[in-house]
Amino acid sequence: MYSRVFDIFVIDTYFKTNHMESTNIAANNPALKTWVEVPSGSDFPIQNLPFGIFHTEQLTKRVGVRIGDHVLDLKTLYVLGYLENLVFSPEDFDNEFLNSLMKKGKKATRDLRNRISKLLSTDNNDLRNNEHHVAQVLIPVDKVKMSLPIQIGDYTDFYSSREHATNVGTMFRDPANALLPNWLWIPVGYHGRASSVIISGESIHRPKGQIKPNPDESPIFAPCRNLDFELETAFVTFDGKPLGDSISTAEAEDFIFGMCLFNDWSARDIQTWEYVPLGPFLAKNFASSLSPWIVTLDALQPFKVDGPEQDPKVLSYLEFEGQKSYDIALDVFIKTPDGTENLVSHSNLKYMYWNMAQQLAHHTVNGCNVRCGDLMGSGTISGPTPDSYGSMLELAWKGTKPLKMKDGSERKFIQDHDEVIMRGYCENNGVKIGFGEVSTLVLPAK
Repeated sequence: MYSRVFDIFVIDTYFKTNHMESTNIAANNPALKTWVEVPSGSDFPIQNLPFGIFHTEQLTKRVGVRIGDHVLDLKTLYVLGYLENLVFSPEDFDNEFLNSLMKKGKKATRDLRNRISKLLSTDNNDLRNNEHHVAQVLIPVDKVKMSLPIQIGDYTDFYSSREHATNVGTMFRDPANALLPNWLWIPVGYHGRASSVIISGESIHRPKGQIKPNPDESPIFAPCRNLDFELETAFVTFDGKPLGDSISTAEAEDFIFGMCLFNDWSARDIQTWEYVPLGPFLAKNFASSLSPWIVTLDALQPFKVDGPEQDPKVLSYLEFEGQKSYDIALDVFIKTPDGTENLVSHSNLKYMYWNMAQQLAHHTVNGCNVRCGDLMGSGTISGPTPDSYGSMLELAWKGTKPLKMKDGSERKFIQDHDEVIMRGYCENNGVKIGFGEVSTLVLPAK
């Protein structure tokens, strides 16, 4: 009994300490300028400052922050004394993952981003005037190699785009009943495979499995013929509450560290044969690609918008106040073997029917305990028009409407030696906050 009471006290204290209004975050000031050279139109102005893990030929893996075309080395910045009076230890920055840093919670990571913003601002000369230190902590991005930023304990993928669910239901079921009966009541999701989440730039091999090309014949074992991308974002959590407790929609964003781009690959023909009755398995667990920079939820606050109207009225635990959706433009390109990029989709996270706060509230309403570093995929993000669909399944409409590439070839699904590239950004009040990109080259099956 004492342990349970103590757990509740700790979580209540944590929430009161970390829950705060986010409208006056110093690092988000659109008037801020930096003394670091940032190219015009960069995804990474001083108002962004995303976190990632990098290394170079000389430096071991460690925490970095992106600013323009440079990476700020937080381990060295800490050693040089610029991060004093914050709650972090050397191990939080001298680390192969961001988890140790995230363990400190929302207030701590907000204070850290604010400190970094101050150091890089034209209004502060503490670091700027020490050229020897600047040379040690600012590293050109073309000199670094990025790695998976978080140690993922668990990975959940949602199915939260009404347009995507409707399109899929129309193709495979009765168009008049495209949505299953539960879809408008719960943020549908499934637990994916954390071990096969890979970093942008890492190639994948075409998966193999059972497929059933002819419905009147037995299945065969063969390489996937209908390899598809899924345009998604993902969010990364801080530590949640103890097993048995739930996170409300009002609290949810205080348990989210940040967001990244996510390509949740899908083998459609393997999936068609295997998904009844238990859902995704080999069709999904062979690879999911993650962008290297985690854009903090704090940095995204100026880009909040209203989401779609939800009808029927959601159950009480899914109700929320205020704006919980985000205006994040998302582009998908297919880079053909000749090196040409072909824009195939332009979508936006704001189209999602179920928002992140509702997803996390639903995930924990039964007492499920999320942990620091858990990854939550948005589900395929499709918009209302054919050019905003988030998968080849929809864009080429089950192969009946092939997409024409600039080299004259056509695509019904992704072919060997194609590279899929996804990019995302927010923009208003003269400030652009970008995610960089997630790119993956497809190699032939082994």
